[in-house]
Amino acid sequence: MSRWFNTAGPCKADIHYMLSPTSRLPDLERLIAQQSYFVIHAPRQTGKTTAMLALAEQLTKSGRYTAVMVSAEVGSPFNHDPGAAELAILGAWRDTIADWLPQDLQPPAWHQAEPGQRIQASLRAWAQASPRLLVLFIDEIDSLEDQALISILRQLRDGYRSRPKNFPLSVGLIGLRDVRDYKVASGGSERLNTASPFNIKVRSLTLRDFNQSEVAELYQQHTLDTGQVFTTEATAMAFDLTQGQPWLVNALAKEIVEEMVRDTTVAITPEHIFQAKEVLIARLDTHLDSLAERLRDKRVQAIIEPILAGLELGNVPNDDIQFVIDLGLCKMDPLGGLTIANPIYREVLPRVLTVTPMASLPQIAPSWLTLSGELNTDALLQAFLKFWRQHGEPLLGSAAYHEIAPHLVLMAFLHRVVNGGGTLEREYAIGRDRMDLCLIYGNVTLGIELKAWRDKKGDPLADGLEQLDSYLARLGVNFGWLIIFDRRSKAPSIEERLTTLLTTTKNGRSVTVVRA
Repeated sequence: MSRWFNTAGPCKADIHYMLSPTSRLPDLERLIAQQSYFVIHAPRQTGKTTAMLALAEQLTKSGRYTAVMVSAEVGSPFNHDPGAAELAILGAWRDTIADWLPQDLQPPAWHQAEPGQRIQASLRAWAQASPRLLVLFIDEIDSLEDQALISILRQLRDGYRSRPKNFPLSVGLIGLRDVRDYKVASGGSERLNTASPFNIKVRSLTLRDFNQSEVAELYQQHTLDTGQVFTTEATAMAFDLTQGQPWLVNALAKEIVEEMVRDTTVAITPEHIFQAKEVLIARLDTHLDSLAERLRDKRVQAIIEPILAGLELGNVPNDDIQFVIDLGLCKMDPLGGLTIANPIYREVLPRVLTVTPMASLPQIAPSWLTLSGELNTDALLQAFLKFWRQHGEPLLGSAAYHEIAPHLVLMAFLHRVVNGGGTLEREYAIGRDRMDLCLIYGNVTLGIELKAWRDKKGDPLADGLEQLDSYLARLGVNFGWLIIFDRRSKAPSIEERLTTLLTTTKNGRSVTVVRA
């Protein structure tokens, strides 16, 4: 049977290329032997469900445990009716258990109890009747909110002291977030903030991404099955772009081998990886789209906005930093502090934020192209100046992130330019107070430095020229734009401040300074 790269749901060994599902898990068997309750949290589509299903099967085959993974997701429509949530969840659990466990290990009929006690009573009856120690993994626990979530967590906590004879020996809660970030509306808070009412947990653990050798191992499975080779350079680029995020690793390969290069005699090169990356970003597949949805969360915005603007984070709570790490949006770089998790996400996040400004753009004729279809940077500059004079300020209100509204509107304009056959790449990082753009169209490479002149700050011209000089050197070009957005509260009108100046850097590179 043919195998495929998987981008939807748990992996199945008979039809999917996959690594050992439990190799990236922490040592859970030790925690289980210690009768521990724990939390496994990791971003979506990193392999949590696949790994926990495999671990449950492995534990059951050992002969010592009855282990199964169930889901709480069906209870989410009843977040304000814990009794209804319990009935929906227990019904789904019955079906799941029947599918995964042999008849002699299945539970007795669920215990008939009062609302708010059904989960606890049913697990108690099962543990008492089970010929083996009972281990339960509850997936999608953070799909529950409010009263339904609190009720189930309290029932687990109350039954904990009766383990292992009268309650599951070990329970693992599996989800996107750690317990403290589960959503509740009670008590005037949107989060639990502490582990209570699941303060019985021993540890909160996460599932790491693939390392470079694991990416190579996964791609090698396709080579062994089909003969189609991923070159060493292609595999290295795939890891660099994804930093081992499992869905991205699979999605790049799937796009290439199923759509772009179906001829298995053709080797996969870095050019194919780059093209596939562009396709995924442009298409905003489900994973990337759901990731982008997180940008609307105020806690996420408080971190992502200054990163994109190159500003310091300021007084951001540690829990919020951990939250964006748990979501998979960011990571801690040992050399540079908090940063976006991987280059593909670095492209996706600002591109998603330009969707509304792009939809608001007026019709713009491509006056920047020559008759032969090449990019004329002088004509592009004039087109931008005309666009900004007429439409720049009105469009700022269409951008979701106020601090970088001018950046987003400019990028929306440039996306109109590159849609004709170019690319727009971005660089940004905390504390650099800048965003770098690289527009590539045919044989033209245009480096652009974006700076903002804010209240109580000096003119950023000198710093901008120095930073752009360094950026152009890395790009290997001798010409670029420095665009300074005047964001001061008492800035002159756009008609007064919209000017251009041609100057040179200390290393002799030519720069057009645009004050906007």
